[in-house]
Amino acid sequence: MMREEIKSMLKDLPPMDELLQKPWTSRYQEVLGREAVRSTFADVIGEVRRDLLKGLIHSFDTTLIESETRARLEKRSRKSLRRVVNATGVVIHTNLGRSCLGNEVLENVRAVSASYSNLEYDLEEGARGQRHSHVEWLLSSVTGADAAMVVNNNAGAVLLCLAALGRGNEVIVSRGELVEIGGSFRIPDIMDFSGAILREVGTTNRTHLPDYLKAINTQTAMILKVHPSNFRVVGFHSEVSREELAALAREKELIFMEDLGSGVVADLSPWGLQGEPTVRQCVESGVDLVTFSGDKLLGGPQIGAIVGRSQLVERIRHYPLLRAMRVDKMTLAAFEVTLRLYLEGRTGEIPTLRMISQPGKTLRKRARNLASMIRRVTGLQAREVVTQDAVGGGAYPAAVLEGFGVEVEPPEGVSDGSALEWLRSAPVPVIASAKEGKILLHVRTMLDGDGMDVIGALKDLSPREAGHDGED
Repeated sequence: MMREEIKSMLKDLPPMDELLQKPWTSRYQEVLGREAVRSTFADVIGEVRRDLLKGLIHSFDTTLIESETRARLEKRSRKSLRRVVNATGVVIHTNLGRSCLGNEVLENVRAVSASYSNLEYDLEEGARGQRHSHVEWLLSSVTGADAAMVVNNNAGAVLLCLAALGRGNEVIVSRGELVEIGGSFRIPDIMDFSGAILREVGTTNRTHLPDYLKAINTQTAMILKVHPSNFRVVGFHSEVSREELAALAREKELIFMEDLGSGVVADLSPWGLQGEPTVRQCVESGVDLVTFSGDKLLGGPQIGAIVGRSQLVERIRHYPLLRAMRVDKMTLAAFEVTLRLYLEGRTGEIPTLRMISQPGKTLRKRARNLASMIRRVTGLQAREVVTQDAVGGGAYPAAVLEGFGVEVEPPEGVSDGSALEWLRSAPVPVIASAKEGKILLHVRTMLDGDGMDVIGALKDLSPREAGHDGED
């Protein structure tokens, strides 16, 4: 395209004042403000101008500029962080917010956040207090540790421990545990950032006690054991037990720390989940410090817990980096009640554990009822099916939770991909999966009331045929 043609087109781009006077913009100016609408128009026009200059487009349509701007404003008018229906069968779904909180937990969060609180005020002394004190004793009691403290998440807990106790010294880690977890949380990078010096031992699949022993020198400060999360080595594989590492650390006067990741507190073996140690078992095995998450198998809010020997916890507590990782009042309010549910033996009121432990007959009944309602209300073909659910959150990656769900056949001419996209665009988005051209809804992870939201979304997917009740 000739330069003069481009210049002419650029002159024809609609002026901002004219666009802001369009009748349809008034609603968005009221909701978002005039400046936000102007800025959105400017972004779209800027992209058109750029594409013209680069020769990526050779013409433009003012109505398309308006429609693109309108689509962006519509999206920005809605709350971004919203409730969704988890019909995936993955209980601790990282992308969907991990653990849900129970009613009693939420009541305490509301009470504390809606008014002033004694967050950092000692009511007995009438003086400044410590925010961590609200959960430390509870956390020690639940885990059996001498002392405990909390930070904003488990990645922060690992970083803080390494920086406070290993900075400038060597920390020994098996090569089989140099994992990357989640969003680029890589153990070697965290080690480097903390100022500790990584000392690798063993191989990817086999590490032996003499490997650790040979690596110990005058610069060694710590032995670190890392939970592999979703990573597993099977077959020709061996690792050193925590009991052996604890004994070695005591003999050599080193710190033995374990990043347990998901943080199992309750014994899950009654529901067929084996192989994950509880935090208490780690402490009783001689681990000096254990770090873990609060929003995974513990079933609470996002938080990073550090439990272990009181002398070490005290050193960490006074490390300057702690202030950058401190926990807010709403998280502490939620975590306190969650821990009290464990102490009182009321784990059935923790949604994560309740979902994992649901009996098969209960899940089957829920699936059957949901399928019947879908047929009756929407006219779509739906039937109860067996599903394979998952714990999620990096715990028990090889374990399968046998469950039940509903298989829904989309209306004629609608692909399963289009149906899933439609469900995601519902007023309450429904996150599901597809199998062999059909929508699959896992009931294990659906909360009370979610079924009606699913039915509402499916009802709008296709008008039911007059006089057809959908029953077989």
